Amino acid sequence: MDFIYEVKTLKSFKQAIDSIKESLAENNFGVLWEMNIQDKLKEKGVDFKENFQILEICNPHKAKNVLEENMQVGYFLPCKVTVYERDGQVMIGMPKPTSLLGMMGETELGSIAEEVEEVLKRAIHDAVK
Repeated sequence: MDFIYEVKTLKSFKQAIDSIKESLAENNFGVLWEMNIQDKLKEKGVDFKENFQILEICNPHKAKNVLEENMQVGYFLPCKVTVYERDGQVMIGMPKPTSLLGMMGETELGSIAEEVEEVLKRAIHDAVK
């Protein structure tokens, strides 16, 4: 099972973050929270050299639908998108919603997971351009 979906971009780390936020908004996903791992670790006295940002995102209507079907799906909410830089390459990616639900053996919500995954893939592809 291919758990992660990620795409390389030629944009800078900062440009990639700005671009994915814009693209997510255009696709009805809001950023609920974000954390820059490099900055957070530095606050704790740990030196981490790579740029790495986590965005927790949500489409409230989709979240409501899945939680009404199965509250345990909440363990995987909100969805995450990451932007990171390694060896000079900037990547934008996410864990696949279909893979997350597949780990639960959840089949009833497969169509919603597929729909969310396709929207997020489109948002990522639009962001890397």
